[in-house]
Amino acid sequence: MAQANSASGMAVDDECKLRFMELKAKRSHRFIVFKIEEKIQQVVVETLGEPQQSYDDFTASLPANECRYAVYDFDFTTDENVQKSKIFFVAWSPDTSKIRSKMLYASSRDRFRRELDGVQVELQATDPSEMSLDIVKERAF
Repeated sequence: MAQANSASGMAVDDECKLRFMELKAKRSHRFIVFKIEEKIQQVVVETLGEPQQSYDDFTASLPANECRYAVYDFDFTTDENVQKSKIFFVAWSPDTSKIRSKMLYASSRDRFRRELDGVQVELQATDPSEMSLDIVKERAF
């Protein structure tokens, strides 16, 4: 059962937490895109990225004119040649999206983010340049 968020009245669908646990523990997904379904006042899973998909596939899955939340499992190699991964939470709020949508996503973000236990890095982006692969790499280290 989804729990309502007292601050914004937004509930989180259990599938969001389930799919996130799969990404974190089993690495079943490369990324997950979440959207707020306003009619039912709930955050739901919109897109699941396959493990072999790239960062470009991830950014292409975010709509150009609508807000979304997303998580991305970023693999990288340290200077010491150690394989690591970090889970990024992305709050995607493009400048071109509706004001109401931006406010809704902003007011629900912290509560939703807390549901995803294991996120290591948070990014907020209003256009694609703010979440380029270079920025992700920089934030991972």
